[in-house]
Parts: sequence; structure tokens; C-alpha cells
Amino acid sequence: MYTTLLFDIDDTLLDFQDAEEQALNKLFVEMGVPLNETIKDAYKEMNRGFWRQHEQGTLSRQELLNTRFSLFFDTVGKKVDGPETEERYRYYLNQGHKLIKDGLAVVKRLSQTKELYVVTNGVSETQHQRLQQSGLAPYFQKFFISEEMGVHKPMKEYFDIVFDEIPHVDKKQTVIIGDSLTSDIKGGQTAGIDTVWMNPQNKPATEIQPTYQIRQLTDLYKILQEF
Repeated sequence: MYTTLLFDIDDTLLDFQDAEEQALNKLFVEMGVPLNETIKDAYKEMNRGFWRQHEQGTLSRQELLNTRFSLFFDTVGKKVDGPETEERYRYYLNQGHKLIKDGLAVVKRLSQTKELYVVTNGVSETQHQRLQQSGLAPYFQKFFISEEMGVHKPMKEYFDIVFDEIPHVDKKQTVIIGDSLTSDIKGGQTAGIDTVWMNPQNKPATEIQPTYQIRQLTDLYKILQEF
């Protein structure tokens, strides 16, 4: 039986796509730069590339945050201060706490019989604020946020800290739930625990194969009852 559940946050419990969309719209208005779908898609693709570099250990979190907007706005012919623009974007992003469908109900129900923990690569201030505003925070025993830890998913060192700080944890009774194959699922495999891939769009898996796949959060009930 799984007794310890490690939950990713963005696009697993909270709708990061919605939060990012709203934050980008407000930021670009403030910067006086028109934002159309082509520009938005170009930013998202560049940003995903930066985060992949971060996961691979070739780009620090601070360098990512300090430079992503200055590098991107260069491509549309506007010079901006990277850290200052990141701060404005972060202000808008912190306001985004829309839940994934059934997110609060599932977490509330599972917390009655399981121990729940947050495992996220997010920025500390942003994740704390969004967890509180969404109503999710009270149902978790502890938040493991990469910025506070100095390491990140999928690094073994990240999960070493997680297991060191969860009392009496049994890896055989622990599962990680997340939407990212390269961060959550690969991280879980590195840590030696079972994995649940949140895959609402039914994307094909890569060489990284999760233990389970779900299309919606309520699918967790069946997995947790059967195991």
C-alpha cells in the first residue's frame, strides 16, 4: 500500500499554463510589446529549453531567471533589464492559482489516509503563495521546494533530502505524481520509487516509462486502492 505521496505542483495540481498565460499578457502590456500567438509560442519554447538545461545541470536557476527575459526580448528588438523584468513577471505569476480539475477534492480526500508532500522545482515565494491561495497548503505535511534546497528534480541529491526529512519513510510505499517525464518520472526512478505520470493529453511516453499513467487526478483513487 502506498502511504506516502509526493506531488508535483505545476500542471499536476495547479494550472501553470493558465497562470503563465495571464502573467505574460500583463507583462507584455506593461512592457509595451504586442503579444500574439507566434511571439507567445516562441517565448514558451525558449523557456522550456532553459528549464531543460536547468534539469540537466548546465544552467543554474538564478542564471535562468536573470536572463530569460532579456534574451527573449532581444529577439523582438527590445532591450530590458533581465532581473527587473523577471521580478515583474513573478509578481503577476504569483497571482495565478487556478486548480487542475478536482485538485483540491482529491488532495483533501487522500490526506485523510495518506501523508502528502509537495516536491517542486518552482521558486519559493511563488509556490508558497500559490499553495496558500489555492487552499492546497493545509493538506501537505511539508513543501520541498528546489530553491530552498539548492538542488532540484530529477537530481538524486534532491530526493536524498526529501527522504532524509520524511520520518520513517518506506520507499516501497512511496509514489511520486507529476506531469514531467524528465523531472518527476525520471526523478522518481532515480530515487527508486514508483511513479505516476499525469498525462491528460495522452502523449506517448519516451524511453522514460512511468509505473502508471493517469488522464485526470481522480484516476489516482483506483491506483491507490489496487496497490
